[in-house]
Amino acid sequence: MRIGFVGAGVMGASMAGHLLRAGHELVVHTRTRAKAEPLLAAGARWADSAAEAAEGAEAAFSMVGYPADVEEVWRGFMSAAPRGCLLVDMTTSSPALARRLATAAVACGLRPLDAPVSGGDRGAREATLTVMTGGAEEHHRAADPLLAHMGRTIERLGGPGAGQLCKLANQIAVASGMVAMTETLAFAKAVGLDLAAVHRTVSGGAAGSWPMTNLAPRVLRGDFAPGFYVKHLVKDLGLALDTAREAGVELPGLKLAARLYDRVVAAGDGDLGTQALARRYFALA
Repeated sequence: MRIGFVGAGVMGASMAGHLLRAGHELVVHTRTRAKAEPLLAAGARWADSAAEAAEGAEAAFSMVGYPADVEEVWRGFMSAAPRGCLLVDMTTSSPALARRLATAAVACGLRPLDAPVSGGDRGAREATLTVMTGGAEEHHRAADPLLAHMGRTIERLGGPGAGQLCKLANQIAVASGMVAMTETLAFAKAVGLDLAAVHRTVSGGAAGSWPMTNLAPRVLRGDFAPGFYVKHLVKDLGLALDTAREAGVELPGLKLAARLYDRVVAAGDGDLGTQALARRYFALA
């Protein structure tokens, strides 16, 4: 298939690369062309805009930063994509925006799907992402063979916006898990325990979690490079808080995690990985 792909960041570059290696013709666009150079060297073609990436495409993907970016990219897609083209947004974005863009895309004769992912940089590299889709069953079925190149678990949650709602639920669990992992290590350090020994001991039992398994070792190494940016998690938690208010549900744990991550951004660490929360609790030698 001819596929347009917009976004070549920490996760998007790997995801697009899987489509290219699967034999698809890939046309890529991103704000910073240098980020796309490995894809171009591997055989992808460059597009000067999202609209150009979608011209003649059978599917067009977006994996960008913020809801405003999604809206801008999809305006380009809808201006140029041929009728019947699949439009798949894999950004974590606003459920309301996903529904609005889906309505506009269908009116243009296109097939929209919101399909945010979980699994971070490692999941993107290893094609083991969890993909949560919202949209028509027909659109999900059409996109599934392409999504299978990027993810291991692919689940349709309902109509337009449902994928985004599930991803926000996912981020609530992630944020709470990050707080739990960080406080575990902070407590162990404060009482004089060996942090590596504590991690080995607790990570395989009831205290185990994805952050404990995958991100605690990075914290112990002093590695705060982004697998997923703090600034993007803060965006996600804001979306979750807004949606929770609309739904009339009180989530004090989410509010606490959002406040803690706001402090991480205020400290200038928004471009670090989400494990940088640990820097607000304790310093590693």
